[in-house]
Amino acid sequence: MFRVRRTGVVAAVLLAALAGSPGSTQAHQNTAGSARSAGLASTTDAVDPGGLPAGWSLTGEGAARQLVWRSDKPVPISDAGVAFYSGDRFLGRPVGSSDGRSFRLALGPASLGKPSDLQARTGERRLDAAGAGAVRPTAPDGPGERPGLSGRPATRLPVNAVDPGKPGPYRTATGDYELPSVRLPGLPERVEMRAVVVAPVNARGHRPLALFLHGRHATCYTGHGNDTGGEWPCPAGSRPIPSYRGYLADQKLLASQGYVTVSIAANGINGQDYAAEDGGAQARSSLVRQHLARWASWSAGPATAPPIVRRSAPADLSRVLLVGHSRGGEGVNRAAMDSLYPAPADQDGYRGPVRWHIRGTVLIGPTIFGQNPAPDVPSATILPGCDGDVSDLQGQMYVDATRGVSRGAALHSAVYMVGADHNFFNSEWTPGQAQAPAEDDFWTGDQPDRVCSPGTATRLTARRQQTAGATYIAAAARLFVAGDDRVRPLLDGSGRRAPSAGPARVLTHAVGGRRTPAFLPDRQVSVDGGTLCEEVTEVVSAACLGSGRSGVSPHFAPWAASREPGRRAVALRWTAAGSTVRIRSERPVSIADSRVLAMRLIVPPNTRDTRFDIGLTDAAGHRATLGRVRLDGLPGTDRTASYWGQEVRLPLAAAIRAGVDPHRLKSLEIVPRTRSGQAFLLDAWGWRAGTPEVRAADLARVDVGRLTVDEGDTGSRTYHVPVQVTGHGNGTVRLFVADPDTGRTTSREVTVRAGDPAPDVRVEVRGDERYGYDVSHDVFVKAVHGAVIGAYRGGVTARNDDPMPTFKVTPPSARAAEGRKLTWRVALSAPADVDMQSDIAVVRVTGGHELSTTDVDPQWLRNMSGKEPLPSRPLSQVNGFFLFVGIPAGRTSAEFTVPTVRDRLAEPEETVRLRMTVYDETGRPHDGPEFTGTVHDPA
Repeated sequence: MFRVRRTGVVAAVLLAALAGSPGSTQAHQNTAGSARSAGLASTTDAVDPGGLPAGWSLTGEGAARQLVWRSDKPVPISDAGVAFYSGDRFLGRPVGSSDGRSFRLALGPASLGKPSDLQARTGERRLDAAGAGAVRPTAPDGPGERPGLSGRPATRLPVNAVDPGKPGPYRTATGDYELPSVRLPGLPERVEMRAVVVAPVNARGHRPLALFLHGRHATCYTGHGNDTGGEWPCPAGSRPIPSYRGYLADQKLLASQGYVTVSIAANGINGQDYAAEDGGAQARSSLVRQHLARWASWSAGPATAPPIVRRSAPADLSRVLLVGHSRGGEGVNRAAMDSLYPAPADQDGYRGPVRWHIRGTVLIGPTIFGQNPAPDVPSATILPGCDGDVSDLQGQMYVDATRGVSRGAALHSAVYMVGADHNFFNSEWTPGQAQAPAEDDFWTGDQPDRVCSPGTATRLTARRQQTAGATYIAAAARLFVAGDDRVRPLLDGSGRRAPSAGPARVLTHAVGGRRTPAFLPDRQVSVDGGTLCEEVTEVVSAACLGSGRSGVSPHFAPWAASREPGRRAVALRWTAAGSTVRIRSERPVSIADSRVLAMRLIVPPNTRDTRFDIGLTDAAGHRATLGRVRLDGLPGTDRTASYWGQEVRLPLAAAIRAGVDPHRLKSLEIVPRTRSGQAFLLDAWGWRAGTPEVRAADLARVDVGRLTVDEGDTGSRTYHVPVQVTGHGNGTVRLFVADPDTGRTTSREVTVRAGDPAPDVRVEVRGDERYGYDVSHDVFVKAVHGAVIGAYRGGVTARNDDPMPTFKVTPPSARAAEGRKLTWRVALSAPADVDMQSDIAVVRVTGGHELSTTDVDPQWLRNMSGKEPLPSRPLSQVNGFFLFVGIPAGRTSAEFTVPTVRDRLAEPEETVRLRMTVYDETGRPHDGPEFTGTVHDPA
């Protein structure tokens, strides 16, 4: 008998779609269009015959081998991607079905590890029933960590000379506009053009424009309980969630200071981006630029503008700030890139002229699945310390991934906000403020977190978080758009605070600005006394940090490749004070135009008073100690991304006095002065004050496309991956190709030049005559120098061109005496290369007597539904009853049984009616055969 499996309901969770994934040969991940926030059903922790926890299955062989996890309810929409793990080993991000219930990850023959270690996660939550809730329970501090920081007041930073969070002199006016919806490439339904405007009243002249874009959230709600959905357009009886109105407080602050602000709606993208290779980044960019184009037209001809725009001061499109939250952050980053380096016409939903200049971006808890920031557009990235959605704080890559790509003049700031969650920056995602159902995304369940649970000393209330967020958005506007350098110390790691941010503890560091590269581990350096470690390997959680640590690092956020050359840090671990770690440059470096040495150093969360002496040695051997730095770790637990680099600075004056030549520095020495500990050096720079003028370089742009072909019946064929190189100039990129059999990636550096032939990437597709899933041969690309990346992933998808076998159940009407099993054989019309699976529902019997809960084996009933036999009731009335049958790859049949019990009472014949639901390769359900079973008294 092929064993059936049951499902049970677990806690409501947030989920999102899509990112590139190590080991995955899938093109994209789908997410439920009809998801409901009421809850998610998943299999219990029973184990199937293949040894996997229930809800999990392996299907296919070789390159077609896939790991599948299935829920019997749609999974709610959110920003982060679903990820599969084996313990702490990252397996990849799966492709989801259109109904949001099935998730598949192509593995090839790669090892899964222990079946009991399998996990499906989103953000810091685990989805599968074996551990639904937090990914890891809050644990004691890891090795080398000393508790206490999160419970003591942090030393307050000095006050900055200028506070950008103070309201300005202007009264404000608020109003909405709605324009005809637009079509965007790859999305079947039109997308709304709707926005709320907040603008200063009686402001003279043209005013700078700030545009806000919300993130990926549920699209519709009914007003009944917690019902939400991800459909688009919203179905009858529901209305759109007004996520675009969630930044009114931020808008009003900027408008009072003289900015025209507009926050745009993107539900139409959120409800459809499950089908997009890039998770909707290009579509969001197109939508942003559609709005900017309208504002450019209205500034030139205000008579055609909506009423609220005509009542506002005209917008100055040469001074634009883009603000994006979550997926919206990735969208505005792409809009900034597309404005400088246009996207291929077949991918872009806006093809008109660029009549605006984006001066900077603010990215709030953003995703960056491609790790492809716009290097020459200044940015400030807010990292919420208690983000339960984009919990790896991958937005750190908007800073780190700009290093060395272009001129380096644009300031890229990371703003780490201790105690902030993901949702509360948007009031329409905040309980007590939102019109639709809303929640705190840092879900604690029955495992309180000593840093992020509400009411702890470190966790911010919604109001405090929103006030601090508005202050730092205003700081970025004042620096990037208004050019007020007095605000820079709030963003660039200078260690200043804004009183308007209230009690929020906010730390910053930066790359770019007036920094000169000194000792960067991703360049030609060697290390004595420490380790030059890889930030990203196949075992992401162990990369650099090692095992036994508490929490993860935003700097080591995984990407699409199983191993990524060039991303490195210097790891320090010591057991005695005075053990020197020396970082040597292969060639002498010059920071002669700098006044200060600036470093980004990580110390473990919750550690106190880690001290280092810092020294420099020049090529002639002259050495000087610059001084001593002291660091406390950030508050953190196993569930936070709190291994974060803090910026420390030391004047170079001591080195100059000692005769060290700043033109020819050879090594940097770090000498721990505490008894034991651990730390990581991310980079070291020469630094001086000021904000340089930013001018975008002529960079080559690379976009990887996807070619879909029929697999064919026999033999093999070679195909070329579509790669486009546009823009200007020449640059270097790193191409990654995923092996279709193992999922592991290999890489090579490639020089690209606009106008030259694109890199030639070939894949081989093998044909067969058996039904299977589509197989994707994936290619990824990342900028190294002199280039930007639009579509970072693509490849060739070999489309299954063989028909799905049909199911047949025999006998169509089974019979058994009480106490025996009703038995059917489920057969396929032909063998398949993948497991063929079907749900089986119990349907009401319309004539005669129906089999009841007391007619079947009570333990079987409990296993299949979680319900008790009493009170006796027809099986079709048992809520949560769920049966499942599967036929393994290569086989053509399996048995399905319902065990009955003998009650020794004289009864009429009783019938159970069953209906199969068959899922196609996209996850869409289809009705399968109906069959019945009749139980009679023994002869």
